Amino acid sequence: MFFGNRIKELREEQGLLQRQLAAFLEIDTPMFSKIERGDRRAKREQVLKLAEYLHQDEKEMLTLWLADKFIDAVKDEQERDLCNDAILVAQEKIKTLKKSENLSIPD
Repeated sequence: MFFGNRIKELREEQGLLQRQLAAFLEIDTPMFSKIERGDRRAKREQVLKLAEYLHQDEKEMLTLWLADKFIDAVKDEQERDLCNDAILVAQEKIKTLKKSENLSIPD
C-alpha cells in the first residue's frame, strides 16, 4: 500500500481533504478513500493526475503504484523465495523487452 500511504501523507501535508482530491479525479469520496487505504487500485491516469496536483514526480508515484500491483500479485504466495525468484525473472524479461524496443526505434 505504498501508493495509498504516500497519497494520504501528501494530502495531509498539504491540508487537503479526500473530497477535494476525489472531485479532482471525478470520482466519489468513498472510492478515493478506498484508493488511499489500498482497498482499490487507482488507474494509471489517476496516478499521473494526482502526481501533478500534489506536485510530485510522476516516475516516483508510478513506481509506488506498480510496486503495489506487484505485491498484490504475490501477497498470497506462501513461498517468499519463490516470489523473489519470480521478480528476478521478471526483471530479466523487462530488460529484454527494453532492448528489443530500442532496436526497433529508427534513428
